[in-house]
Amino acid sequence: MPQRTATIIGGGIGGLAAAIALHRRGWRVEVLERAPEFTEIGAGISLWPNALRALEALGLADAVRALGAVEAIGGVRDRRGRWLSRTDNAELARRFGHPMVLLHRADLLRVLAEALPAECLRPGSEVHAVRDDGDGLIVEHRGGASRPDLVVGADGLRSVVRRTLWPDAAGPRYAGYTSWRAVTEPLAEPPSEGAATWGRGARFGYTALPGGRMYCFATVSLPAGTPARSSEYAELLRRFGSWPDPVPALLAAVPADAVLRHDLYDLPPLPSFVRGRVALLGDAAHAMTPNLGQGACQALEDAVTLAHCLDGSPDVAAALRSYDLLRRPRAQAITRRSARLGTVGQLSWPPAVLLRDTAARLTPMRATLRSMTPVLGWNAPGMTG
Repeated sequence: MPQRTATIIGGGIGGLAAAIALHRRGWRVEVLERAPEFTEIGAGISLWPNALRALEALGLADAVRALGAVEAIGGVRDRRGRWLSRTDNAELARRFGHPMVLLHRADLLRVLAEALPAECLRPGSEVHAVRDDGDGLIVEHRGGASRPDLVVGADGLRSVVRRTLWPDAAGPRYAGYTSWRAVTEPLAEPPSEGAATWGRGARFGYTALPGGRMYCFATVSLPAGTPARSSEYAELLRRFGSWPDPVPALLAAVPADAVLRHDLYDLPPLPSFVRGRVALLGDAAHAMTPNLGQGACQALEDAVTLAHCLDGSPDVAAALRSYDLLRRPRAQAITRRSARLGTVGQLSWPPAVLLRDTAARLTPMRATLRSMTPVLGWNAPGMTG
């Protein structure tokens, strides 16, 4: 079989992972990234056992784990700081083969980019059009035009590929709450346990990163586009500065100019992730809220599944139909589950909050872990264990 070619639009986690998986199967790949360099301005990221299995399939799990941190215990607290539930990472690893690993998004992206030959990476290559001109696929971009055998749309929530080839699909929908993310400076005595604190219409979470830093995230139910009264850092202090310890100390360790703010969206279900020899993956296919920490994890699953389906198949379109059958039901189910968890976490009516917190307190850890088995128990196609 002659060497096949793939153009991957979007150089984030899912796009780079797909490029690695295809490159290692003999494809000639190019990754077109709109930004001038392959980097990530985000904050922390949680990689659950299913994501680490995907990284194992790419041969990168050990490299990623070496850059991450593993907390002993995580859990949920109420607005007064009392524990509602706790999860033992050692038990997570025992059940699912890996613990949850926390690291900075930029570190993960660097590992992925470095796993590809430099000539595969094409920053500053904004895509203008994707179409079939009768002779095959053509991708027009800032650097010229490409005629690949396969196009992968990995260009995020507001995907150009999706808007072009799925013109009738519904656009992103606002989840009803906005989010802040930040990484603290190194702390002399960082908290030994991570937690998400549930309030009324608001949440604040924190978890460990390497080097004594902590990743902090917060959500508040607000109309989309609501501006901060002054700076985003001042807004965080105003809303969360009086929350239970260690929240005030963590906020004091956040650089005032390092707070990221984004309204949160997910994507209504698409009828298919493929059109002929074009496939969507990651947020372009199934953007989800971060409540389960599964956005990047599902993109990694997409990438290795896509390459597996294409492996040895001369018919790209047929292989993509198999990819759609494998990925779409699962990813869309996890999108719905994440949305439901966000609705519960953002409850604000006092009786509902009391009921939520009581139910969380009475649910044993083993039941919580068992409920996560459909998400975390995934294995990469072709791999066992």
